[in-house]
Amino acid sequence: MKQRNQPKWLALAGMGAVIAAAALWSNRRGSYDLAGRVVLITGGSRGLGLVLARQAVAEGAKVAICARDAEELERARQELAAGGTEVVALQRDLTDPEAVRSLIAEVQEQLGFIDVLINNAGIITAGPLDHMELREYQDSMDTHFWAPLHAMQAVLPAMRRRGEGRIINIASVGGKVPIPHLAPYCASKFALVGLSESFRIELKQHGILVTTICPNLLRTGSARHAIVKGKHKEEYATFVVADSLPVLTLDAEAAARRIWNACRRGDAEVIVGTPAKLLAGLHGLIPGTTTDLLSLVNRALPGENGELGDERRHGYESESAVSRSWVTTLTRKAEKENNELASDK
Repeated sequence: MKQRNQPKWLALAGMGAVIAAAALWSNRRGSYDLAGRVVLITGGSRGLGLVLARQAVAEGAKVAICARDAEELERARQELAAGGTEVVALQRDLTDPEAVRSLIAEVQEQLGFIDVLINNAGIITAGPLDHMELREYQDSMDTHFWAPLHAMQAVLPAMRRRGEGRIINIASVGGKVPIPHLAPYCASKFALVGLSESFRIELKQHGILVTTICPNLLRTGSARHAIVKGKHKEEYATFVVADSLPVLTLDAEAAARRIWNACRRGDAEVIVGTPAKLLAGLHGLIPGTTTDLLSLVNRALPGENGELGDERRHGYESESAVSRSWVTTLTRKAEKENNELASDK
């Protein structure tokens, strides 16, 4: 029995060593200089997108950000431009293909050819499978698959002519491993991972490097904008608590630095955060066992809630004593730091 189990344990130990080495390797800075580059970040008005924009501005890049909320965009633009950097903020609904194409055209008209495109805009709906309707899947695919595809197609002609370019697609560990209560999100992120890797394969020969980023939970403060279904308060409390725990989550600034380092190096894929590396590694090694373990996690999550559970509510509409407790202190801090608070509508 011991001999039969030994190969599996050796494989797990080997995987741990590989993950540790990969963590050290992924912190290398790389040589691609952002100074003077034109960077477009979708969903750049708050959360991870805003943190990425701050770091790009600090390195001398000319930055364009886009989002749906005009007031939120203007606050972000003012902050980013405070030091005199050239910043463009454009209001767009990225689920509209024509809006995406006009976005790329306007950024290039105002700032010049786009050197780095970061497809970061995202939505998330949390809840039991029985409450997930077709709309949730359509919205997730429109945001996480079609919008990046339209944006990539729009920037490629100029990148091909110049023989260089960087495209960063922000996926998720949920694009590598299915996560309970996030079916539409995971399905669309899996699609983005496949799209991103396919583009990488065919564009590298033209000097265009596509990088797929798969982070675990990040402390960006964006949980309040998640849509929850089912037992709304319980679902949101579970989500925001998980989003706040230091062991499970990664600081947004640290994650952004790793993403920019991956961009500079031109990496094919970076899984950000030790929990994500472990989970993706386990799923790659023993996928059946991993999904069975996740099904046990699913049993511990809030259940269905009849017809009321079909109602869509934002996190900030589903607060409870638990979601406002000391356990979520880190998320509350991130909300204030990353322009997450003033757009509740």
